[in-house]
Amino acid sequence: MQTITKNLVLLVLIFSMQLINAQDTIPTIKNQRDIELLEKTKINIQEEEKQKLKVEVEAINKKLDNGDITGQEAENLKMEAAKKTTMNIENRIAIVDNTIALLERNQKIDNDIREDKLTFRIGGSEGGDVGFIYLGKEENDKPKIRKYDRRTSSDFVLAFGFNNAIIEGESLNDSPYKFGGSRFFEMGWAWKTRVFDNSNFMRLKYGVSLQINGLKPNDNNYFVQQGNQTVLENFPYELKKAKLSVSNLVFPVHFEFGPSKKIEKDDYMRYSTNNKFKIGLGGYGGFNIGTRQKLKYEIDGERTKEKQKRGFNTTNLVYGVSGYIAFGDTALYVKYDLSPIFNNQAIKQNNISIGVRFDMD
Repeated sequence: MQTITKNLVLLVLIFSMQLINAQDTIPTIKNQRDIELLEKTKINIQEEEKQKLKVEVEAINKKLDNGDITGQEAENLKMEAAKKTTMNIENRIAIVDNTIALLERNQKIDNDIREDKLTFRIGGSEGGDVGFIYLGKEENDKPKIRKYDRRTSSDFVLAFGFNNAIIEGESLNDSPYKFGGSRFFEMGWAWKTRVFDNSNFMRLKYGVSLQINGLKPNDNNYFVQQGNQTVLENFPYELKKAKLSVSNLVFPVHFEFGPSKKIEKDDYMRYSTNNKFKIGLGGYGGFNIGTRQKLKYEIDGERTKEKQKRGFNTTNLVYGVSGYIAFGDTALYVKYDLSPIFNNQAIKQNNISIGVRFDMD
């Protein structure tokens, strides 16, 4: 029995010694890994500062090209920027070197060292892990450098208003479609590019939009497809609603004119059209992606809703002209389809819309 007890005690002692030895090696292994991460951080610091210097030099060259500064002034500014970059690299790397020295000398460091959002936390509170390091900024998390001159911007486009049709040989006052009841809706995305290098007076605006044009007939009429003709006929019951909706996917292009404010800083330059007067002239082209007619009526006191999804001989390829007059982000908007609403009609009809348009950055 005593022999068994001695053997068990011996095994416990051996296991305890191995565990202690293993714990003693953990800080060394983790410290080495942390030091390697810090060495990589030094490389990242140099790359970041060089990229910042490149942006500053581009801004100085832009000022020189625009005649805002002389050649000698440009050289002086570049020298100052290069000197600042060199000092930044030296100072930031010195911080990392000091952290490495502390880590090599101690098993834990209680201080937080912040270097451009890069946080080293070596060690921890009592009872915490010894040799633990946290890098708040990953190696692939590069700083976002603002582009000096951004010629293209984008915004969301939303438009809605009244819709109707111009019919060949008739005035708009004689339209068989309801004024106010017939409406349009447009939603899309647009890009705006400055045309000239040193002026923002003219911009090219282009994008993609979904246009939905609605027509509501007068006098209890509805649309009927008869072969290759689409005509209006009187509905046999009293209509609560009759509406034809034509959905088009189009690609608008406009030339936009108007003043803008030039904003120039040391590391970037922008042209702003906020709260400025604008005029846009252009057109659009695209294709029909769907046509349907919605009917609401009553039969013997029972309400009935009917949706008819068919072609109704509407034009597959659509194109037209459009324009807007805006102040800031709000505009008066007009568009006119040069393509007819219906194909092969005896009397040609063209869609026309007028409403408001919002271009929201």
